Amino acid sequence: MEERQKNLSNSLERATFAGGCFWCLEADFEKIPGVIEAISGYTGGYTEAPSYEEVCSGSTGHLEAVQVVYDPKVVSYQELLEIFWSHIDPTDSGGQFVDRGSQYRTAIFYHSQEQKRLAEQSKKELEARGIFKDPIVTEIRRLKHFYKAEEYHQDFYKKEPLRYFSYRSSSGRDQFLRSIHRALKEKASSSIKSEK
Repeated sequence: MEERQKNLSNSLERATFAGGCFWCLEADFEKIPGVIEAISGYTGGYTEAPSYEEVCSGSTGHLEAVQVVYDPKVVSYQELLEIFWSHIDPTDSGGQFVDRGSQYRTAIFYHSQEQKRLAEQSKKELEARGIFKDPIVTEIRRLKHFYKAEEYHQDFYKKEPLRYFSYRSSSGRDQFLRSIHRALKEKASSSIKSEK
């Protein structure tokens, strides 16, 4: 049994994304088959082992982020990138939805040169789709350190479902995402019509 678990953990990979409030991003990723867990935390700054309060102050340089542990045999890094792009507003440099401040900016933190290449490629592909009027400002940065957030933030959507859903429904995130998905469908159907 231990050998099997060791082999499984050796075959798992990690991906790290900042997409505004980590409660929402964590919940979105944990629904994906092949994702073993999504861990809320902080990265991208210069303060060692920051607290939530320090990150919220905007003085640490850190972003709220989620580190995704996944099985690449079930879900690919490219698929995780698509999921990430479809759950954020990549044109907002001041935060995400109702959450404002540098700690809520979007970024992809790569763990390897291959992840960097794929992230840059996916960003170019998203830009080429022409969905957004404004430029995509999501940064692609090397992961240096990831600090796990306090335990009460982990699986917040499970621990505090009423509070989580109240926050999420009033954040503007889902309303924005629905409008983007509508725009994608309209763009796809208009391109199909123009091909006929």
